[in-house]
Amino acid sequence: MRKEEIQIYEAEVIESLPNGFFKVRRLDNDALILSYISGKIRRNSVRIVRGDKVKIEVSRYDPTRGRIIYRL
Repeated sequence: MRKEEIQIYEAEVIESLPNGFFKVRRLDNDALILSYISGKIRRNSVRIVRGDKVKIEVSRYDPTRGRIIYRL
């Protein structure tokens, strides 16, 4: 995916789901996004829990799914 096709947002983790998925809410417009953990976060064993602020990247083609790339 090219850089122009990805948007980065700040969000808050609402719920932890099985298999490394999370429901997150964007801080700017309260949209719910189903997100998964990126490989670097998984490899470094970064723990993400409900209430954490995270950065997510979302494709412009499917704005309902994203990837958690950073825990704030």
